[in-house]
Amino acid sequence: MTTMITPTDTTTPPSAVKGRRRYKGIGLGVYAFLALAFLLIPIVYTFVFSFNDAIKNNIAWRGFTLHNWTNVCDAVGICDAFMASIIIGIISTVIATVLGTMIAIALMRYRFRLRSQTSLLLFLPMASPEVVLGAGLAAQFLSLGVNKGFLTIIIAHVMFCISFVVVTVKARVASLDPALEEAGRDLYGSPNAVFWRITFPLLLPGIASAALLSFSLSFDDFIITNFNAGAVTTFPMYIYIAASRGIPAQANVIASAVFILTILVVLVSQITAAARAKRLARQ
Repeated sequence: MTTMITPTDTTTPPSAVKGRRRYKGIGLGVYAFLALAFLLIPIVYTFVFSFNDAIKNNIAWRGFTLHNWTNVCDAVGICDAFMASIIIGIISTVIATVLGTMIAIALMRYRFRLRSQTSLLLFLPMASPEVVLGAGLAAQFLSLGVNKGFLTIIIAHVMFCISFVVVTVKARVASLDPALEEAGRDLYGSPNAVFWRITFPLLLPGIASAALLSFSLSFDDFIITNFNAGAVTTFPMYIYIAASRGIPAQANVIASAVFILTILVVLVSQITAAARAKRLARQ
């Protein structure tokens, strides 16, 4: 007499599946928290030591004080270096944003000779190491007899910022619906009116993003600036020079203030975008 052997049921119970998903979700959350905490350690260190009662260096904790925040310019040359970075960043951003926006629109909307070669050349500053770009520009200024200073720094910053502006604005131009501009032309709108009333408002978020990216790159740059600065000292160069003898606490104050201002700008933009989306949904 033969007996039939029934295979064992290997189906996992639904409760076990839910338990595995829950544990995976907890593990992913813990990993994300640890990664974020690791990235924020330098920022937290900078913010905490901006309140340090430092004298010659700002390495060891000596006590809590608000003197560094109320007297930021006590460190010699730090405010001049910070203002130099702000001025260079603003001028470079304006020039790079205007030129990059026009180039992006031309590359996306028009066909002309050497169009593909132009796109390739625009990517070269992004792909080239900063040491190569900075040294090449310094050699070019030297051969032309141009004295290094604010002008050479601005030219150098525009050259590497314009590529990022073109890439950012090109993505925005590619996402535009041509039917909106055609509707404006059908309503007898002139080319200027169509651009400023339809195209430009639609491009504005991309242009603003490109401008913010350009300013941050210009403000943060050290390598290219160091090759072309001459007697000018920017904030990153000041930090690099001061690091050998101990970065003053006022530098931590400025870095913390810039970080807090950046967070506030992001929060305001997110809140504004959410409010605008709610208004559009109600309509």
